[in-house]
Amino acid sequence: MISQCVILVGGLGTRLGELTHATPKPLLPVNGKPFLDHLIQRAARFGFTDIVLLAGYLGDQVLARYAGTQRVAGRDVQVRVVVEREPAGTGGALTYLDGSADEHFLLMNGDSWFDMDLRAFADAPLMKPTLAKIALRRLENLGRYGGVILDRGRILDFAAAGAGNGDSLINAGIYLAARELIGMVRQMPCSLERDLFVPMAKKGRLSGTPLEGAFIDIGVTEDYARAETVLRDNLYRPAVFFDRDGVLNIDEGYTHRPDDLRWNEGAIAAVRAVNQAGWYAFVVTNQAGVGHGHYGEKEVDIFHRHMEVELAKQGAHIDEFVYCPFHPDAKLEAYRKDSTLRKPNPGMILDLLARWPVDASRSFLVGDRNSDLEAAAGASIGAYLYSGGDLNLLVTEALKERGTGR
Repeated sequence: MISQCVILVGGLGTRLGELTHATPKPLLPVNGKPFLDHLIQRAARFGFTDIVLLAGYLGDQVLARYAGTQRVAGRDVQVRVVVEREPAGTGGALTYLDGSADEHFLLMNGDSWFDMDLRAFADAPLMKPTLAKIALRRLENLGRYGGVILDRGRILDFAAAGAGNGDSLINAGIYLAARELIGMVRQMPCSLERDLFVPMAKKGRLSGTPLEGAFIDIGVTEDYARAETVLRDNLYRPAVFFDRDGVLNIDEGYTHRPDDLRWNEGAIAAVRAVNQAGWYAFVVTNQAGVGHGHYGEKEVDIFHRHMEVELAKQGAHIDEFVYCPFHPDAKLEAYRKDSTLRKPNPGMILDLLARWPVDASRSFLVGDRNSDLEAAAGASIGAYLYSGGDLNLLVTEALKERGTGR
């Protein structure tokens, strides 16, 4: 499972004029927080927990805000910020990874947003002998973008900005790269698009994947002005809340060891169906075993990470795992209370509804106990009781009932 995401945040942003005079472009506010915050949360929800920000212009602001460990989308995310010593370009910036690049890593432009499944894209292997693949977006009018010439998955060449007919493909600013790509940097500054991708295409070493989804690049003032609406409308969607033990996995009794993970029939397919519908997928689980001293919160996180890895192998992901370690009769005093988070109370669901832009009217929970259904009722969302069998059949029918579109 690829867990490293490298984000290019070093550009000058000159086309944005005074907006970037004292603020680096990726830190410009969109919907009340820096645009880069949206990108980091997006990477985290798809399971990328090793994030490297390659900064340049006003890089000290990026360093001060982001470096260190953050809790994002219910995960501990390690963020490393590298500030280039002199302008290196989008390709040259990769050399600042200083040997810390994974064998394969997700690479993103820090000024663009493309609503696509990052996990499915990253975990699909590169075509041999390619060193990178580009996520491509279809546009009716290329405008300021250059076109991409694609033939059976391989990129042959790039067209000049505005060239080409309608329904053309563009580079959407998200890439899967092999570590060997860094060794191709021969000059400074080096442009990723011009100095690396163009010759790679001519040598048959660059592939592309056309994908659908909302797209915005904040590089010019008109598009930056539109970004708020695009992100707000795009991020607002329904969610499925899965109970864990007894629904996704077989309940072994205080299940917490990775070796004890056994999926229920159709569980991974059910999560993947939610992902493919474009809905959020959350886990809300009571974990009284923590309060009773059978295992700690660290073990809960380890188990959830193991679930993530197993899901990723099948092209699926959970956007956030939430658990309640409290119990009124917990053996450990620190966890002994009747928490509003513990089902049948709706606290875990309500917290997710508060943090994420969820369309609650179409959302639903899948649980195996009445306490799950009571929690859903308390949060005013739908609920379905799972009593065994193929979980995917239950979930796909529920998605149809509530409309699979966003």
